[in-house]
Order: sequence, then structure tokens, then C-alpha cells
Amino acid sequence: MIVPISDPADPRIEAYRDIRERDLVGRQGLFVAEGKVVLEKLLYSPRHRLESLLIAEHRLPALSGLLAQVPNDVPVFAAAQPVLDAIAGFPLHRGILAIGRRTDTADADTLLASPPAEAIVLVLSAIANHDNMGGIFRNAAAFGADALLLDADCCDPLYRKAIRVSVGAALLVPYAQMRRGEDVPALLARHGFAALALSPSGARTLSEVVPAPRTAAILGAEGPGLPPSLLERAETIRIPMAAGFDSLNVATTSGIVLHHLAEARRQYSLR
Repeated sequence: MIVPISDPADPRIEAYRDIRERDLVGRQGLFVAEGKVVLEKLLYSPRHRLESLLIAEHRLPALSGLLAQVPNDVPVFAAAQPVLDAIAGFPLHRGILAIGRRTDTADADTLLASPPAEAIVLVLSAIANHDNMGGIFRNAAAFGADALLLDADCCDPLYRKAIRVSVGAALLVPYAQMRRGEDVPALLARHGFAALALSPSGARTLSEVVPAPRTAAILGAEGPGLPPSLLERAETIRIPMAAGFDSLNVATTSGIVLHHLAEARRQYSLR
């Protein structure tokens, strides 16, 4: 049922108010999703639940087919564009917002126990930029990564911008946030994953890597990279580049690495 909203101060849409200033990530497990494509992912996500929608009135006819799939107990609020912009605190050109709730809160051990015998996992260290986080999740979905592990210094992939940049992939790819001080190499070894640590000074090139049945690629933040204590306990890998340049954007790196691992796995399966 459509619920008309004419007053930006209506208490029923409190969760949507001033969303740039009031980040819902971390508040009782809620997050904000934006846009039609992301809404489609949220509707069918097995790891998150749609709590409510807020839609510009002029978008309702074009979204009728999608709205017909929204569960009956999920309120769909509708407002004129000026009211919607006043609620959000900025011009909301897409005209679609949703509040979701994360329902899958598996820890790192549980997550690593669930993939199949042949699996590809990404481990992220100190990825604090939401654009990079969203890009990494998008690449993970595109190349069929089985899961992502985030250390305690990573930003939340359910931040609105990260979800948008991921084109909704952050709502689909399984992930877990590790405890601070988690022994990553030991965690991976415990679940039978070979650890590949990406570094400009890696001992081998990516093209030389023949992935193990269970392989984890570890990526660090641009600039500091991965800590030496981790590099010492993993196989270090580099991506050769033109002379005078030794670094890539971390989201770009994730795409290159995942493509190589996925293609190598595909070729192996055809033998």
C-alpha cells in the first residue's frame, strides 16, 4: 500500500531525514539504499531485509512492476519531489530510497567454512574509501568471488555510497568483518586457503600464479599497503607495470586479480 507523505517532518520517515549527515550504518543494523538497480538487489538479497521505501510520486507509475514485488508488510512512502528533497537534505534525482536491515551477521570463521572446496576469497586491509569498497564488491560479484573478509579498519560496505558504487553487489556478495588483531594468515590456513598478498615488491608476478583450489587474495590500502608482518607469512604477488610507475587503484587491482584467478579456475575445470 502506498502511504502519502506531505510533511518533511512526518515522524514515519524519520530514518530518511538528512541522510548525508545521519549515517544509518551501524544503527541497529540499518542502512540506506538508493536507486532502482540497488532496490532490485535488496529485494532479492538473502542477507538483508527491506524495511521501507521512500519514492518520488512521479516515479510510481514506472516502478509499478517492481513495487508489486514488495512484501505487503513493507511500507512504501511516496512524496512530491520537493518534499522528498527536503526529507533527504539534498536533491534526490533518482527519486528512490530504501531502508534495509542486515540479517546475515556471520563471523569470519563461519563465512570461510561455507564456500565450496574450490573457492576464491578477497581479504581487505584498511580499505577506508567508500568508492574503492564499492568498486571491489562490484568486481567480486562480476568475477564470482565466493566471499570477502574485511579487517577492523575497513569502512562499512553498507554505507549508502559504497552500495551505490557497487551497483548493489554489496548486498549480494557474502562478507564478514574480522576482529581487530585477527591473525589473518592463521585464519586462512585453518580453512585451507592459500594466501596471496598483493604488493609492488611481490616475489612473483600475478601471471605466474596457479591458484590453489582455495585461494585468498589479500589487498591493502593505497599508500601504506599491507603490513610487513603479514607479507612475511604469505606468498607475495605483484602486477608488473610500466617503468616509473608501481601502483594501481586498489579497486582496479582487485578486478585484475579476480579476473586472473577466475580464468585460471575456469581453465583448470575444463581439463
